[in-house]
Amino acid sequence: MSNTTELIRLERIKKSYNSVEVLHGVDLTVNAGEVVALLGENGAGKSTLVKILAGDISPTEGVIKINGTELSELDVYQARELGIRMIFQELNDAPSLTVAENIFLGQWPTSGGRVAWKELKEKAKAVLDRLEVDIPLDVEAGSLRVGERQLLEIARALIQNAKILVLDEPSAALSNVEVERLFKVMDQLKAQGVGMVYITHRLDEVNRVADRVQVLRDGNSVLNEGAKNVSREELVTAMLGHAAAQNSRPVVSKGTTRALEVKNLSDGEVYKNISFDVNQGEVVCLFGKIGSGTSEILESIFGLRGITSGDITINGDKFQPKSPQDSTSKKIGYLPADRQRLGSFAIRSVAENLSVASWARMAKAGFIRKMDEEAAYGTWAEALSISARRGPSQEIATLSGGNQQKVLLGRWFEAKVNVLLLVEPTRGVDVGARRDIYEIIRKQAKETNMAVLVATSDYEEVVLLADRALVVSRGEISAEFTDDLVQANKLIAASS
Repeated sequence: MSNTTELIRLERIKKSYNSVEVLHGVDLTVNAGEVVALLGENGAGKSTLVKILAGDISPTEGVIKINGTELSELDVYQARELGIRMIFQELNDAPSLTVAENIFLGQWPTSGGRVAWKELKEKAKAVLDRLEVDIPLDVEAGSLRVGERQLLEIARALIQNAKILVLDEPSAALSNVEVERLFKVMDQLKAQGVGMVYITHRLDEVNRVADRVQVLRDGNSVLNEGAKNVSREELVTAMLGHAAAQNSRPVVSKGTTRALEVKNLSDGEVYKNISFDVNQGEVVCLFGKIGSGTSEILESIFGLRGITSGDITINGDKFQPKSPQDSTSKKIGYLPADRQRLGSFAIRSVAENLSVASWARMAKAGFIRKMDEEAAYGTWAEALSISARRGPSQEIATLSGGNQQKVLLGRWFEAKVNVLLLVEPTRGVDVGARRDIYEIIRKQAKETNMAVLVATSDYEEVVLLADRALVVSRGEISAEFTDDLVQANKLIAASS
């Protein structure tokens, strides 16, 4: 529980870029042993506010008080000296170094000009014991699960005398077990007096982990309440500025023409004897914890992962995917969970990113005309409500997560695929954009008879998106639910 020792006080913080104000007088306080959940749509100002706290950028106006001392300015070095540490969703470790070496990354203890290995290992073990985490000190960090590697970053922050942690979407790539483990570590840190700012898009986490919740919208603080005193609906309304439209269960497709059939599929490593089908116009979700095999099944269908046995049939024809190019030639589209690193060309324009899968069709005498790319983008920008202030020439990396995902969905709609494979399609996407993306996927499936197969660890996503749900546990299908039986409690029970 938090106490009355105030660690952070930001008052009337404003920030402008080129005369455009993005923060309009925001306050933020964090006490020792308190977790403040900082929520808001992409672009609400969360990142700007925590960058000011971390010393990465300076406010245009406002007061910064750390541990009761008012500072005229705060840079990165001061922030670190004061015990402020950032834990990002993207891992910031050295995969080829050991656990102990990573915990002391950049500050290995020395003796006589050499690394004091005994001291390093003893202190590394002490900080892991403090977190009640049992991870071997001598294994390479890259061999660990994502959740364990994030705990190493927290351990490193504590070695550096962290008093205030800012955790930015730390649970986005974690399994349910890893998320609960993270929360238990956070409980331990609270008891030790560490204050935390927790940024998340997963609203179901707020009551579990936060003492207080603060919502930003359009650069303003619009809600600041005890986490137990505010409902999910009130949080969504605060984030959007209006009550959210109700996402109802989708109408189940009655089509019987099979677009995709998988029979006794195995990869010899992660999943085995997987059999299911997806009809034209149907959205089927493979639900399972991260590591259950759901994403690997989609990788195999798209030719990214080998198959040791079993058959794949596309629109009645047997298909053995040898490569992604082989799969796209059969009108199969694929979006990975890591859209920024694996799904998009970050420095390329939104028009190029949307058109790339259609270049072969667009080419005239071996050349792609910019006007054709921009025309394709214009069609889908309107249909999907893509917001890009500079239009088709804007770099995709500068868009919000939700708008990036809409562009990548538009890529496969423009390519007129018959089967679309989606892995964690709304990871890192805010509440409003999630609703839009679900509606886009359902509408496109029904209107074009496109079969959609989704691999996801988000049970809410399944409930709101699926015509049919298959639960995958330890590489095997353990349950199937259709119609009104697609319910969160049933999904969670079957996946466990």
